[in-house]
Amino acid sequence: MTSTPEAQLSPSSDVPVSLTSDIAPHHPKVAQRMALLALSHTEVEHRLYEVMRRETVAARRGAGCFSIRRLLALSGLRSHGSVKRGCLGLMEKRSIETISQGQPQGGFLYRVYSPDEIFARRLAVGMAPFPDEIRGYASNRAFGQLIQRVVERNDLTRREALIVLCCIEGMSNAEIGKRLAIGEQTVKSHLRRVFDKFGVKRRTELLSCLLMKRGGRKNRLAEPRSSIQLGDPNLKIGSSD
Repeated sequence: MTSTPEAQLSPSSDVPVSLTSDIAPHHPKVAQRMALLALSHTEVEHRLYEVMRRETVAARRGAGCFSIRRLLALSGLRSHGSVKRGCLGLMEKRSIETISQGQPQGGFLYRVYSPDEIFARRLAVGMAPFPDEIRGYASNRAFGQLIQRVVERNDLTRREALIVLCCIEGMSNAEIGKRLAIGEQTVKSHLRRVFDKFGVKRRTELLSCLLMKRGGRKNRLAEPRSSIQLGDPNLKIGSSD
């Protein structure tokens, strides 16, 4: 890959590009902001975002040239269509943006923003920075750590993750259903699957697992994949669904 002129790497929006905010991915604040961001991406989108951000941060640059072939190799995805749709989704959600076409093989130069920059970009155009259901938790450090632990599980759907967070808040099934705009029986069905994945039988055991940071029998954190399955297409940023 040929080198990219520095002029092409200048910011193309009013939001400054920061390379220092997520140089330390395991810093508590960085990890929590990434967890909030994950809840606004689909599984494919977040897997692509993670590898693109990792590559640009490693190079200490705000942008990088990525072809479909390179993204397939970095992400482990197998479908060209999935990569294309994922990149389009990331651009629509203001997580990345195209600066210019790169290599003749079809690569594009993408600006890849940090979580805080993404939230600021979304707010600037009137978008919710992350799902409404967790908006009140963003400034709560203790709850932010629990969000991170939920998101670290790669066997939960996004809706299941949101239901777990509602349980942590102490909400009843009826209250959860009202917040997520789903029926109480649907909440119960999701909870049964959540309990099975955590290897527990009741809410108190579920909360204990999270507070003690114990994984359930189906937690597969060692797998090289995105940190949470967010494949529910009906859950959008700012949606109560």
